Amino acid sequence: MAKNNVVDWKTITNFVIDSFVGYGIPRKDAEICADILLESDKRGIESHGVNRFKPIYLDRIKDGIQNPVTNYEILKETPTTAVVDGHDGMGQVIGYKSMKMAIDKAKEYGMGMVVVRNSCHYGIAGYYATMACKEGCIGITGTNARPSVAPTFGVEGMFGTNPLTVGIPTDEKFDFLIDCASSITQNGKIEYYARIGEDVHPGTIIGQDGQPIEGDAGEALKMIRNGTAALTTLGGIGEALGGYKGYGYAMVVELLSAVLQDGNYGKALDGKDANGNKVPYHLGHFFIAIDTNHFLGEDVCRKKAGEILRAVRNSKKAPGAERIYTAGEKEYETALARHDGVAINESVQKEMIQVRDELGLTQYKFPWED
Repeated sequence: MAKNNVVDWKTITNFVIDSFVGYGIPRKDAEICADILLESDKRGIESHGVNRFKPIYLDRIKDGIQNPVTNYEILKETPTTAVVDGHDGMGQVIGYKSMKMAIDKAKEYGMGMVVVRNSCHYGIAGYYATMACKEGCIGITGTNARPSVAPTFGVEGMFGTNPLTVGIPTDEKFDFLIDCASSITQNGKIEYYARIGEDVHPGTIIGQDGQPIEGDAGEALKMIRNGTAALTTLGGIGEALGGYKGYGYAMVVELLSAVLQDGNYGKALDGKDANGNKVPYHLGHFFIAIDTNHFLGEDVCRKKAGEILRAVRNSKKAPGAERIYTAGEKEYETALARHDGVAINESVQKEMIQVRDELGLTQYKFPWED
């Protein structure tokens, strides 16, 4: 493959949309899925962008464990709440509709919460919190995931990487947005390391003997998948550095992703039946929107939030440190810098060519083919 591996945003967007459509996703839904998928790459979150385009979405559709047409069913609804069954449709479509519903409820009643069961991977959680911020709302979302993270003092994957994501509107060019897993790293990052040949980082994975797993990311990923290793929670192994805190927050997300919607949890999200056959993941999500205008107003919220963030960033820096960041700032700057397009590694280049040729999308020729 050629070194020139940057694909401009228009080309990659159209290609992803056309590919999703080729796999049976209605075009309007495909546009939502593509927007969320590529927003990951724009923000520098490669673990959830085009690196997962084929294996997490297209392959699951082909395997029959994810439905390209999303049947979004509202099981119960009140003025401020709703329970939704996604029927194993596209997680991004389910997530987009659910946060939109939560925002609409918040705009009318002050707060809105929508919970979802039987969904699939919904991309970066921060996308949905950003939706709320754009509407002058505080946005909160979380999702459970396939069990790959061990509890404190445990070595078995019992729950997912479970992000607890919050967005708060500010008066700056970027809003406050904390979007991260409750584990030190996530499956997607290990997958990405395997693609680019980077070793796993020490302390992020624990083996059955209670010791850290190091070395080849591809091998570590296989161990996580077969249950002989697990990711560690924020704070790391044991209690010394606060691993129990990451464990506690992970359980908050696990509970909110299941108890209000009577959804699946833990080992039931493994994606396999008792015989090892692939089955739908049946993930659960939750979405909360809080309208700032039902308090002292959006302008007050944005101004005060901006003041707080600037005070923190202007505080005394550590020796040798150039600056202090606040959550969402680095992603904003990355998006500005990536105006030319998205860099595609060799592994994903091969997958894109495979999908293009399979679907007969002959209108696309990629830079590395010159």
